[in-house]
Amino acid sequence: MAERSFAKEVQSLRLEAGALFEGEGILAVTKALLQSGVGYVGGYQGAPVSHLMDVLADANDILAELGVRFESSASEATAAAMLAASVNYPIRGAVTWKSTVGTNVASDALSNLASAGVIGGALIVLGEDYGEGASIMQERTHAFAMKSQMWLLDPRPNLPCIVQAVEQGFELSEASNTPVMLMMRIRACHVVGRFKVKANRRPPFTLQQAMDHPSRTFDKIILPPSTYAQERAKIEHRWPAAVKYIRDRQLNEFFPADSADVGIVMQGGLYNTVLRSLERLGLADVFGNSKIPLYVLNVTYPLIPEEFVQFAHGKRAILIVEEGQPEFIEQAASLFLRQADVQTRIAGKGPLPLAGEYTGAVVLAGVRKFLSEYGHLPEQTKPLLPAAALMSAPVATPVATPVANVPMRPSGLCTGCPERPLFASMKLVARELGPMQVSADIGCHSFATLPPFDIGGSIMGYGLGAAGGASFNMPNKRRALSMMGDGGFWHNGLTSGIGNAVFNRHDGVTIIVDNGYSAATGGQYIPSSTVEIKGRRAKNRIETAVRGVGVEWVRTIRTYDMKQTMSVLKEALQTQFIGPKIIIAEGECQLNRQRRVAPAIRKMIGAGKRVVRERFGIDADICTGDHSCVRLSGCPSLTIKTHPDPLRRDPVAHVDNSCVGCGVCGEVAHAAVLCPSFYRAEVIVNPTAWDRILHRFRAAVIRLLSGPPAKEA
Repeated sequence: MAERSFAKEVQSLRLEAGALFEGEGILAVTKALLQSGVGYVGGYQGAPVSHLMDVLADANDILAELGVRFESSASEATAAAMLAASVNYPIRGAVTWKSTVGTNVASDALSNLASAGVIGGALIVLGEDYGEGASIMQERTHAFAMKSQMWLLDPRPNLPCIVQAVEQGFELSEASNTPVMLMMRIRACHVVGRFKVKANRRPPFTLQQAMDHPSRTFDKIILPPSTYAQERAKIEHRWPAAVKYIRDRQLNEFFPADSADVGIVMQGGLYNTVLRSLERLGLADVFGNSKIPLYVLNVTYPLIPEEFVQFAHGKRAILIVEEGQPEFIEQAASLFLRQADVQTRIAGKGPLPLAGEYTGAVVLAGVRKFLSEYGHLPEQTKPLLPAAALMSAPVATPVATPVANVPMRPSGLCTGCPERPLFASMKLVARELGPMQVSADIGCHSFATLPPFDIGGSIMGYGLGAAGGASFNMPNKRRALSMMGDGGFWHNGLTSGIGNAVFNRHDGVTIIVDNGYSAATGGQYIPSSTVEIKGRRAKNRIETAVRGVGVEWVRTIRTYDMKQTMSVLKEALQTQFIGPKIIIAEGECQLNRQRRVAPAIRKMIGAGKRVVRERFGIDADICTGDHSCVRLSGCPSLTIKTHPDPLRRDPVAHVDNSCVGCGVCGEVAHAAVLCPSFYRAEVIVNPTAWDRILHRFRAAVIRLLSGPPAKEA
């Protein structure tokens, strides 16, 4: 169960040559892979390419018809290692993951792959997660490409260019015997457009042929002395071959302009942003016609010295629009021009900021500053407002103005999330036993580091919660706690965290949050999902796996049962048992549960069948306004409202209509020995005759017990 189904959209992958494809960037990438004769595809989900894996899964029948092998990999390292099939055989393969964290995980396999080289095209589709929309540390893929001598494509963000980059990426890989990275920024993944398709191609050389005719070459093995020869081959043969292909096929693009003595060089992915900035300055139109010469780097590594010299010739200055630090392209351009004795001035980090995403407002300010210095700004018929000022510009109709001191609303757990009562339990236990050292992990549970829980002091990587707490596993009266999710557990937590804890005789506590899916990446299935998955084996119990690596103390809890959860937490922290202690905290991801049950409920209601939904509420007459329930739970459905009694000024807690009836708020109130103001109600849709009779009887009893209404004085 992924975040959404692409079963309908993937039918466009069957389009025949000459037809017009319309859709998102990621779907276009998939079509381009099939047009290129890819033989196998793998990867690991993660924004912004999570739905590439979902598209591939939904298109499995189409892939099978073409003889394409698809696999949802256990990790990015697993996916990268798949490309070994292209080392000895002329098979095209593609893998995908979220960078840069995914590239870090895959780095060992990628380094060996780049060293050995490939004879079949090997393409890595990277979701470049840099900038304001990122959920990770701010790093770029460029440094890794340089380190391992892998070529990096950064195409202009429109569908024809993206499709062409996929096709040329395979050709570049084969021409230079080198793996190629294709960088897809967040906006490029979701850009919508159209292109003329080509026919899908069956792989000219299949995996079955490779199995029938095994081949190996000692020169491809990563052992000395082969590794020394591989390094020389990178520099003496593969690099020149790549440069020749890029130059001859004109992968980079020049957009000349008459008589301008300045120019702009940019990463391909920033082309739309730069063009929009020039348009706002009156120097370009929406069709791409620019009055300033442009040099678009659809390949950002390797760079072509002759192209830089050609572009800079006769110009006073060029601006290099390169997102992030260090300024690799700017440094290389300076070297190219100085070696060629071209004295064109280079600007980049100066008019443009050193770091941060190059948004429209940022690029506009930088381009305007650069062009103003060289006298290329046209006279404005009216002042050009900076992007920030546009929000406060006067408009014809009044608009709502946000309150100046609106509090921050950080990311948080969904309504009814099974992890919410777990962290509320941990907070209550900490009140009783004292503060706890907690190593957090990547996943939905990382939101516990934010208010109202404030649990967890570090996040080291996906599935590395237990490893991140390894230093604290020493003889002490206090035990360290660590977290990991079921997705992170299967990704690498079993070995790096649990196996390591057994081997090194840790005495800490690791909580594995088992919500049944890889929830943080869109709800994909994992080995412990409790459903049957076509072509895969699920229902693999986490408890069996941890006991298999030697863990003796294992407890399984249901997170919604806070009394049990608190009891097991106390036992783990106070037991006389010495050794790793594992708590498996079960509770289905509420978001995926709603995706699963909501359509069935709508169908039943539409068919006139009786449906009962649980809802929770708060009796305003009993609520004291303490709001501990809000502070301990933080559920989005828990809010406050004005007390209905005009004589009471304190606002009372309130459960809004987003409640899914998980009961956590009531559990929190009970576990924390708070007020009894919570109540549970059953909402009945399409009630039966008996339901109506019972309702009338209950209403009559309530009226009888309530007594006559008070008379007005």
